[in-house]
Amino acid sequence: MATRAGKTGSQASSGDLLELVRTGRATTRGALQQVTGLSRATVGQRLDRLFRAGWLREGAAGPVDSPLGGRPSVSLEFDDSHAVVLTADLDTRHARAAVLSLTGELLAEHTGSLLIEEGPDAVLGELGRWFAELLEKAGHRAHEVCGIGLAVPGPVDSETGRVVQPPIMPGWDGYDIRGRLTRAFTEHTGTGAVPVLVDNDANLMAYGEQRTGHPDCSAFVLVKVSTGIGAGVVVGGSIYRGIDGGAGDIGHIRVPEGADALCRCGSFGCLAAVASGGAVARRLAETGVPAASGSDVRDLLASGHPGAAALAREAGRHVGDVLATVVTLLNPGVLMIAGDLAGTAFLTGVRELLYQRALPRSTAHLDVVTSRLGERAGLVGAGAMVVEHLYAPERVEERLLAMGV
Repeated sequence: MATRAGKTGSQASSGDLLELVRTGRATTRGALQQVTGLSRATVGQRLDRLFRAGWLREGAAGPVDSPLGGRPSVSLEFDDSHAVVLTADLDTRHARAAVLSLTGELLAEHTGSLLIEEGPDAVLGELGRWFAELLEKAGHRAHEVCGIGLAVPGPVDSETGRVVQPPIMPGWDGYDIRGRLTRAFTEHTGTGAVPVLVDNDANLMAYGEQRTGHPDCSAFVLVKVSTGIGAGVVVGGSIYRGIDGGAGDIGHIRVPEGADALCRCGSFGCLAAVASGGAVARRLAETGVPAASGSDVRDLLASGHPGAAALAREAGRHVGDVLATVVTLLNPGVLMIAGDLAGTAFLTGVRELLYQRALPRSTAHLDVVTSRLGERAGLVGAGAMVVEHLYAPERVEERLLAMGV
């Protein structure tokens, strides 16, 4: 039988064994032998490297399976205490940052005002300061950090970690985010560089929500409706990004109702120009209601403001019309609505048009839900991205060799 990395027999590495233990597919030495076809001695040698690295530990002994008796099998566990992950989720007007364990447990968190329009140098420099303070708050040292994950509200080229023509991130296009955040981290902590991974916020929210709440859903779609509108798609347990990170940018699909609405991308008629939190805020402001952003609309909805609820439901109908096509194309099992407008009024509007326009077969087994993780979804997804990257079998081998193990 092959591991997820596709290796069997003598080809199965220490990284492949760690992957099997970490995912729960094989958690004893005997089970690892069965899955990989490796001998008992070879399994022991390859596990020894993982024990010496501090990445694996022994758990409780299980029952004796053989009727002839013998020693009970000892379970193997991924040791998440050897490192921590730093994550941050940028929005247009504020940001969240956190220290997470390798299994996604939140150890410390900070939320504060951070204007993305101030540019990447200032914003990423401030994040470096937040990270240093959070590590102290969590009781961890900078050298324990194995990586940093960052969620940004724009399309990202996953190969370079740079945003590509982001409509709501002035000054960020093509900027070296990884390099600047690495420098900011070292400047504020005095430690060496660590890997930095960057992805779109909707992608990472979808990844976090799918992994924690819907791990068995093979086709999962999350739509974030805040200042802008974006979608994250997880297929077969992996984020679907398209060829250069542009997948899921549904906020810039043209809709007939927005022919005269100017979008921040410079075009007329985009869905975001008529149905985002920013668009609803502008319409409320035109009627004399103080609202400047999606977060202001969220607060109005929470207070029961009837005008905000009516506009949110209308916006939901526009988004639901577009999502009918998305659902027909992808046939997901879960469609999750998240972001500032993700409340009853907006969700009602989405369902009205979605079920009216999509084929019954496309929605027969579809669950339309709201976020479980809320504003922490991006943080959780960013942490999972870092862990999956650093503990992938091939990268485990590289890191073990670098450690001299």
